Amino acid sequence: MSYSPSIPHFAVLVAAYNGVKWLAPQIETILSQRHVRVTIFVSIDRSSDTTESWFRQLAATNSNIIILPVGEQFGGAAKNFFRLIRDVDFSSYDYISFADQDDVWLEDKLLTAHEKIVKDGLSGYSGNVIAFWPDGRKSLIDKAQKQTKYDFLFEAAGPGCTYVLKVTDALCFKDFLIRRWDLANKVALHDWLIYAWFRSSGLKWYIDPTPKMLYRQHGNNQVGANSGLKAIRARFRLLRAGWYRCEISKIARLLADQIPDVPVCLIKGGLIPKYFMFANLNKMRRRFRDQVLLMLIVIFGIY
Repeated sequence: MSYSPSIPHFAVLVAAYNGVKWLAPQIETILSQRHVRVTIFVSIDRSSDTTESWFRQLAATNSNIIILPVGEQFGGAAKNFFRLIRDVDFSSYDYISFADQDDVWLEDKLLTAHEKIVKDGLSGYSGNVIAFWPDGRKSLIDKAQKQTKYDFLFEAAGPGCTYVLKVTDALCFKDFLIRRWDLANKVALHDWLIYAWFRSSGLKWYIDPTPKMLYRQHGNNQVGANSGLKAIRARFRLLRAGWYRCEISKIARLLADQIPDVPVCLIKGGLIPKYFMFANLNKMRRRFRDQVLLMLIVIFGIY
């Protein structure tokens, strides 16, 4: 089969772990993307189900599915995705994107990102998603609020499975990641660090309000939709344990050289002074509701 050079070529990086029960619809919708070329690179965290054999059987008849050497135990999606960024040679592609193992992509997901990146001269693209549950419930996860001065230090641009990165800039991030490998691998959320690096580098990023994928919710989600009492309790426990503050500090330290006015208090990792929080509250999160919640967290000292 011949391809027109005008058709964009995507390297889709898939991190997999014990996901065989969900893989078929996810991979099918990636391979069925319209008007783009796709090569899927798979990194499999050491699994106890048939995830590896499922991929090997599929790759035997699909030359555009490439499985990285298997055997490592990453212990989380972030380290798995960082491995993909480090080890995959995507320099000949137009874009890289990220995929979880259990979602459903709309057929124009990648094409929409390509068109928006070309039209607006973007370096990074992400978008809203529709969360869905086994009982049939669906809910919009809206991350497409206006970006603020410091939002990238306090939150990601939405689920990493929506991210599409222009390859020239992704290669620069790859270089940064390799140089700062040990510290970067201490960051719990790859999508947060990627967004923060792009924004702190002065690169244009767009968050699309129109969802282009269904974001599956189930008991094995590492990070899922912030919905329901159980999810709220889990996040409250993380706050009380200092997880959020520590993640902010890790990212601020990694990017301090790229943010001339990064507050020292963010880098040090201790309690963030209330005067700074209140003075910059509308610059730290995109959504007004989240700004108010952050203010309450600060007032009651639970962060």
